[in-house]
Amino acid sequence: MKVNGRRSGRVSVAGLIAMRPDSRTRLCHRLRLHTGRKGERRSLSEHDYIELIDGMHQLVQAPIVLVWDRLNTHVSHAMRDLIDARDWLTVFVLPAYAPELNAVEYLWAHIKRSLANLASVTLDRLETLVRNRLKRLQYHPDTLNGFVAGTGLSLDPPPSP
Repeated sequence: MKVNGRRSGRVSVAGLIAMRPDSRTRLCHRLRLHTGRKGERRSLSEHDYIELIDGMHQLVQAPIVLVWDRLNTHVSHAMRDLIDARDWLTVFVLPAYAPELNAVEYLWAHIKRSLANLASVTLDRLETLVRNRLKRLQYHPDTLNGFVAGTGLSLDPPPSP
């Protein structure tokens, strides 16, 4: 999300929705502010994503099966090395151009709708608004379940033959 005008910049957000049998659905996220200073990265790095995944692993205390899109940072060689170093992590990459299969895309649409009529604000104010909306969603597992259900994907293992 971008802010135009005085103190312009952008807020980058990454999030994971975790589902586990007999446990409530969880949301874990990371935000990064980009002020537009020279030499500053304009997006999240592989290390930002792996810190998010490591944080989720600590939260759920279980192996993780991660399903994500084909963002260049997600499929880079550096990311592959970081993934390979974690024996508790299995990654499935969605087909190209299939945002409807990504539950987190529904999460972002929900957050962006809540910010739709927002007047131009400072970068710090935008960060606070996004954090508050994500924090509220952490206490609504049924809403998070709805984002996952919206994909139409089954989370149950296929029946054994």
